[in-house]
Amino acid sequence: MEPFLHIQGMSGGYIWNRPVVHDLSFSIDSGEMVGLIGLNGAGKSTTIKHILGLLVPQQGEVRVNGLRVSDNAEKYRASFAYVPEAPELYEELTIREHLRMTAMAYGLDETQFRSRSETLAGQFDMTEKLDSFPQTLSKGMRQKVMIMNAFLVEPPLYVIDEPFLGLDPLGIRSLLDLMVERKRNGAAFLISSHILSTLETYCDRYVVLNKGRIASKGTLDELRRSAGAVPDTTLDDVFYTLVKGGPT
Repeated sequence: MEPFLHIQGMSGGYIWNRPVVHDLSFSIDSGEMVGLIGLNGAGKSTTIKHILGLLVPQQGEVRVNGLRVSDNAEKYRASFAYVPEAPELYEELTIREHLRMTAMAYGLDETQFRSRSETLAGQFDMTEKLDSFPQTLSKGMRQKVMIMNAFLVEPPLYVIDEPFLGLDPLGIRSLLDLMVERKRNGAAFLISSHILSTLETYCDRYVVLNKGRIASKGTLDELRRSAGAVPDTTLDDVFYTLVKGGPT
């Protein structure tokens, strides 16, 4: 069975014939959580933009649920939800209206919309803010709105970029609990974050990017062997060894 997200030999960037990422190959199965980690400028955001279909690979391909974006863009994009690092909201829409617009875009009926939106608002302590406009919210609350929109539609794949920035402890815990629940129900996750201790706790496998190339990938034990580290070495220390030119 083909992995839900499959990247094969992908090179690409913002200018043709000047790739930022080079020959990337990795996959994510249903019910699996993969951490995408690297220093600033390593190519994480560029990789994510290729997955989202915002950039076209210069070599290789990206498939989601067996499809390339060129095969069927609407079906391709309906297969995932994206949480960006920086919240992007419409200032003229209330939070409830943001959620309703997302529900309409993904074909949720009214019963699904009401049930899911009310549950998510309760989980993220946002019930009293549903009829507020974005300009009245803190950055952390705006980030909660982005997360609520992504989890409202219950897609088979979540692409999440630095989700913990600005979140309060309740928001972080609520997000992690939701991720575990959806993963248990078969959803796939690609998560980019600099909080390696959290990724170490929750992720099944990792892809380590360094200067646009994969420095190592696999389980934590596989990364440890790649880095020449002892069995109990933390992900943080393994990552440091890999990006500083240690064993591979």
